[in-house]
Amino acid sequence: MTPGTIHGVGLGPGATDLMSVRADRLVRQARHIAYFRKAGRAGQARKIVEGMLRADVCEHAMEYPVTTEIPVSDPRYNQQLAAFYARCVDHLRALTRNGEDVVVLCEGDPFFYGSFMHLYTRLQAQAEVQIVPGITGMSGAWTASGAPITWGDDVLTVLMGTMPEDDLTRRIRDTDALVVMKIGRHLDKLRRAVAAAGRTDAAWLVEYAAMPEQRVTRLCDAAAVAPYFSILLIHGQGRRP
Repeated sequence: MTPGTIHGVGLGPGATDLMSVRADRLVRQARHIAYFRKAGRAGQARKIVEGMLRADVCEHAMEYPVTTEIPVSDPRYNQQLAAFYARCVDHLRALTRNGEDVVVLCEGDPFFYGSFMHLYTRLQAQAEVQIVPGITGMSGAWTASGAPITWGDDVLTVLMGTMPEDDLTRRIRDTDALVVMKIGRHLDKLRRAVAAAGRTDAAWLVEYAAMPEQRVTRLCDAAAVAPYFSILLIHGQGRRP
């Protein structure tokens, strides 16, 4: 029996019509789909493909054992996630050994801060894995803002809101254009860092980019808590004709 293939499929920022033709085809034809989700939740990737799946599809929900319940600095965090990814790999490999292809749904792009990367590095030597790139959430965010993110020789920096405040401040101060992801509970810290870098007036918060709930506001006018799908932007103002 010829082993099956695992497809890491980027779904883009959230709108089905922003998926690539290849991603759309694979999702609609898939006999097996797998996706990550928090326990008790539907999972954003699964929501994106609602109404696209064939009637006899087999769904494989991969539920994180921990998300924010344990600090990332706690040794148990990596231990539990490593064991979780190992179980996911074993399950996917069992399907491919039986000749089944599997589509793993990935928000944004599979190789850009996604959980699929942790499967990919473990699967590379064990199975045929193919990647379908997707439009990133940050691309959806700066498009929603209605302004180019970079001009001419602008340097674009991508940061995580989980970083220490001093590091955020330094990097925000030193770059031309900025994207900050994984904000959530770190919004107050990010506000302070942006203010300390002297860039509050240039900062925008984009929530749910390319989704029906999309909202674009200045950081100074944003609510006290940011939803999970939030991205902060500072647009570059570099060289132009």
